[in-house]
Amino acid sequence: MARVRFFAAAEEMAGRAEEIRDAPTLAALRTALIAAHPGLTGLLPRCAVLVDGARVDDDAPLSSDTLVDVLPPFAGG
Repeated sequence: MARVRFFAAAEEMAGRAEEIRDAPTLAALRTALIAAHPGLTGLLPRCAVLVDGARVDDDAPLSSDTLVDVLPPFAGG
């Protein structure tokens, strides 16, 4: 089960800061997150999604100790 942390607008849309999800790949996780939190539908595709601190392809496998961070685009500079 992967630990998913939501930040900023993603946290607002998910209604929580983190949750645990069981998904075999990042693609499956994205699908499950949108199904569970429809508010993420338009936002999640624009988010940086880091798996254990790195950007990976959607076919990347997830394990029970995987940490996934969902980071929406940030404005400012």
